[in-house]
Amino acid sequence: CRVALDKLLLPSSRPGTRQRGQTAESTEPALRRLSRYLLAHYQKGTRPVRDWRTTTNVTIDLMVYAILGVDEKNQVLTTYIWYRQHWTDEFLRWDPVRFDNLTQISLPMENIWVPDILINEFVDVGKSPHVPYVYVDHHGEVQNLKPIQVMTACSLDIYNFPFDVQNCSLTFTSWLHHIRDVNLSLWRQPELVKFDRSIFMNQGEWELLYVLSHFQEFSVKSSDSYAEMKFYVVIRRRPLFYTVSLLLPSIFLMVMDIVGFYLPPNSGERVSFKITLLLGYSVFLIIVSDTLPATAVGTPLIGTYFVVCMALLVVSLTETILIVRLVHKQDLQPHVPGWVKRLLLERATVLLCIRDRKKFTQSRTQSSDISRQVENSDSTAKLNHYSCKDPRECEVVGGTRPTPAFAAQVEGSLLLHGVLREVTAIRQVLEEREQFRDVAHEWLQVGYVLDVLLFRAYLVAVLAYSVTLGTLWSVWRDA
Repeated sequence: CRVALDKLLLPSSRPGTRQRGQTAESTEPALRRLSRYLLAHYQKGTRPVRDWRTTTNVTIDLMVYAILGVDEKNQVLTTYIWYRQHWTDEFLRWDPVRFDNLTQISLPMENIWVPDILINEFVDVGKSPHVPYVYVDHHGEVQNLKPIQVMTACSLDIYNFPFDVQNCSLTFTSWLHHIRDVNLSLWRQPELVKFDRSIFMNQGEWELLYVLSHFQEFSVKSSDSYAEMKFYVVIRRRPLFYTVSLLLPSIFLMVMDIVGFYLPPNSGERVSFKITLLLGYSVFLIIVSDTLPATAVGTPLIGTYFVVCMALLVVSLTETILIVRLVHKQDLQPHVPGWVKRLLLERATVLLCIRDRKKFTQSRTQSSDISRQVENSDSTAKLNHYSCKDPRECEVVGGTRPTPAFAAQVEGSLLLHGVLREVTAIRQVLEEREQFRDVAHEWLQVGYVLDVLLFRAYLVAVLAYSVTLGTLWSVWRDA
């Protein structure tokens, strides 16, 4: 009886058990049920395809958020990007009807297969935030969205600093899988990627111009091919700060050096002025030396510009010293050579459109010679008149015995002769001083003409240098 009773009771208890199990299953959240369903027998160590011949196509996208730093010395570019990956996982599919019409779920990245796509130019691990989840929809499409701080090696060309444009590449490729296993493609159209500045922080030193994308295959030593996607990040430096702090002060100093040529050549103030400019420019170069980028590859054009400006200032100071030496201490110098007069005071004045000062010099010299000849003839006549007025008196002075009146006359003549001799000596001293003055005047004219000639040659050199720099910058800008 007891056995029969047990048989009768067992069937009635089984439906209740099923009902309780179904109630517990229906009350569990759909996200938990779906997560347990997808990851229960999932193996993340193998590529998620049912047929091994099927290629996993990974589409990637990149958006530049900020340019954090450009290290010219170490050739390193630091950027902050938003990176997106998309691929299909055939083992992460489900029927939304069975899971409360759930079409998308986030799963831990550590629990599923993720493609081994790296950036070839990586040189250091950046401070990137960790995003532990990926999005999966019911068709098995996985989206991996994450921000990355990228520190990559880049060949930085600083020749045109601070007007330089840098082109740095970010190469995404699978480190292990061949192209027949993992292939890469672009998520969006290349035109949309190129001019996308929607999230770029453009208030820093660098401005994002565009981002170019290019797909290519490569192989190592004729082995299997690998797929890689290159993104060329083209950035441009904002030169306003460097123009104001570097170029304009240098230009002002060079302009003041040119203005300094208008100081008189016979004035020593020009030398002091030029030396002050040279010292000021040296201090300026010491201050800006830390601002200029330093690389072992080459020197920026602006560095060459500063060196040439310093050389021009030295040439200007040398020319000033030469001119000042030429027009000072003429007492120790001889007359101006004839070939110098012909070369500078005749030909150079015509070439430089300067007034011919040689005529003035010649007229002054000729008048001085005429006055000297007149004075010499007058003094000689007077001296002869008072010293030997009568031949008989000369004989008396030579050997006869003069009378007292005649002796007094002869004594007066001797006194007058001494006075005239002193006057003649004074005149000779004045003539020598006038001669020295004429020599100084001649050398001053030579120094004036030579100063104008060297100044115009210096001005031509500065203008040619400026035009050369402008041409180089224009050619670089057009290229």
